[in-house]
Amino acid sequence: MEKIVAQGLLYDFYGELLTEHQRRVYEDVVFNDMSLSEIAEEQGISRQGVHDLVKRCDKILSGYEEKLKLVEKFNQTKKMVEEIKELAGQYKKDGDRSLIDRIEAISEEIGKL
Repeated sequence: MEKIVAQGLLYDFYGELLTEHQRRVYEDVVFNDMSLSEIAEEQGISRQGVHDLVKRCDKILSGYEEKLKLVEKFNQTKKMVEEIKELAGQYKKDGDRSLIDRIEAISEEIGKL
C-alpha cells in the first residue's frame, strides 16, 4: 500500500513529464489496478513490455524527485501546516503569546522551501 501511495504522489508531481503512452499504461497499473496481462492485451504489447514500461516509469519519476525534491518539500510543508494548526488551536485556548512566535518561525521556514 505504501508503494502505491508513493507512486501516486510521484505521478501527481511529475506524471506530465511522461509520454502519453507511458502515462496511460502507468495509470492503468497504479490507479486502475489493472493486471499486466489486461493492459498488454489492451495496448497490443507483451506482458513483459508492460512490466518493463512500469519499472522504467518508476525510475524516471524517482529520478525527477531525486533532482527536484518536490514531493519531499510538499511533505515538509504539509507537516509544518499541521503544526501551525495545532499551535493556533493552543493559542486560542491558552492565549500564550510565545505560540505566535513559533507560528511565525514555521511560516518563515515554509517560505524558504
